[in-house]
Amino acid sequence: MCCLFGLIDYGHSLSKGERNRILTILSTACEVRGTDAAGIAYHSRGQLHIYKRPRPAHAMHWRIPGDAWVVMGHTRMTTQGSEKRNYNNHPFLGRVKEGPFALAHNGVIQNDRSLRKKLRLPRTRIETDSYVAVQLLEREGALNFDSLRYMAELLEGSFTITVLGDDGSFYIVKGDNPFCLYFFPDCGLYLYASTEEILRQALRKLQVPLGKSRKVPVQCGEILRINQTGRLD
Repeated sequence: MCCLFGLIDYGHSLSKGERNRILTILSTACEVRGTDAAGIAYHSRGQLHIYKRPRPAHAMHWRIPGDAWVVMGHTRMTTQGSEKRNYNNHPFLGRVKEGPFALAHNGVIQNDRSLRKKLRLPRTRIETDSYVAVQLLEREGALNFDSLRYMAELLEGSFTITVLGDDGSFYIVKGDNPFCLYFFPDCGLYLYASTEEILRQALRKLQVPLGKSRKVPVQCGEILRINQTGRLD
């Protein structure tokens, strides 16, 4: 049991301090689903950055730069692959023809070893079951709806997966694990977490005027994309 969290501030309405505060409060609320490790991925100065450590979210002291408008996060409860080896923690880095991407997963993949053997995927020191999703996307060589569907339909087990592409597009691959997405139209913002309870708890603690929100339905079997202008496909 892990937790996904993050923000898409496509309206650029929040200050750097406000975004860091949201991430701190939101990630700390996510600790109810995992305290073994925490990590985030974001774009800054034209590059994809991943920062993760084997420590609980409240001890991370997030300090994202001012131009990081999309931040994808993860808190981990270890099931496979020691969190002490930081390369086992989320988000994971992958590469396709469009450039690098970051991937985070909530759930348990049961057929990761058989997929690696059957498809002759490259050997890796990463022991986490989730990493096979990265390898499947790299095998397809692209990050789009077709490659994400290919990846998801090969996986057996439980999952919801988030992916941050090199162009700033954010993808949600919704399996049977929980996911909650809120939209704040007044400020051009999306916030998400694995459960609505976690998201509501974080919102109660925030002292940032976000305006009214609405819950965006995300159904099992759907793949959603939010681009840098806030368009949802």
